[in-house]
Amino acid sequence: MAKKTIADKALTLGQQQATRVLRQRDKALEQREEVLTERVQKEGLRSLAMLQPEAPAPALVQAMGSLSNRGVLVAEGDSWFDYPWADIVGLLEDQHGYDVESVAHKGDRVEAMAYSDGQLANFTRRIEKLLRRNVVPRAILLSGGGNDVAGDEFYMLLNYASSATPGLNTAVVDGVIQERIKLAYISILSAVTQICQQHLNRTIPIVVHGYDYPVPDGRGFLGGWWILPGPWLSPGFEVKGYRNLAVRKKIAKDLIDRFNVMLAEVAAMPAFRHVKYVDLRGSLSSGANYKKWWDNELHPTTAGFELITNRFAAVI
Repeated sequence: MAKKTIADKALTLGQQQATRVLRQRDKALEQREEVLTERVQKEGLRSLAMLQPEAPAPALVQAMGSLSNRGVLVAEGDSWFDYPWADIVGLLEDQHGYDVESVAHKGDRVEAMAYSDGQLANFTRRIEKLLRRNVVPRAILLSGGGNDVAGDEFYMLLNYASSATPGLNTAVVDGVIQERIKLAYISILSAVTQICQQHLNRTIPIVVHGYDYPVPDGRGFLGGWWILPGPWLSPGFEVKGYRNLAVRKKIAKDLIDRFNVMLAEVAAMPAFRHVKYVDLRGSLSSGANYKKWWDNELHPTTAGFELITNRFAAVI
């Protein structure tokens, strides 16, 4: 028998997490059924259907747009799916005609998605809601990893600019990206796949992405003033003595390239033939007019998100 690899262990961990979450959801669904049955009996109703609200008037439906859509998507992830005035999820709905059920939350790390049950349980709950409407999602969207390499820990990925080996510390970066984040992705993809197979009796396409090249210019959310989030890269560069923006951009590009290589490797695994990796590198300009496309160090502007979302829509 072939020796089990670390990737195999991560696949198994994802399946185990899915089994654990599904058990939790089974108990929750039993409780839900008991409450609804008790309500029917208490009010002397013939069925649960009598608890449903009246259908909206046709004029109201028309005001909201047609009931038809290009399909339903379920999104799990970070701020690229959960940004205040424009993000991929909202633009897929408004500009591409999809309905999106999202459990994404800004700031979440892919390791937390993989090893804690919060987002996965919420994801499972959304699948259950769709099933109650006899809807099968067209695809699952997953965004994660940016918060795992940016922020307070970013400076740990850098050697000092004045050292004999300036730039990224390849040993540390490989440990973070090729081990921690890679195994987290394998686990979460395995868990999501298992839940879809269990609830929907089929494999649902999963779309993942590896971000674009950021510009580490020190801008946070709304400038990063006071208690607002960010900047996420510039402080690490400052600590390690990198002042030149062109040098910072080159190092950030190297980091994003390494992240994308890892994610492409995960999507190419035999267990993930249903996973589609979207390469977003080069979608947004990092040249002289970069502020038109980048709202801050980690997030596109509305125009930038529109370009990114077009890439997603083309794959879906």
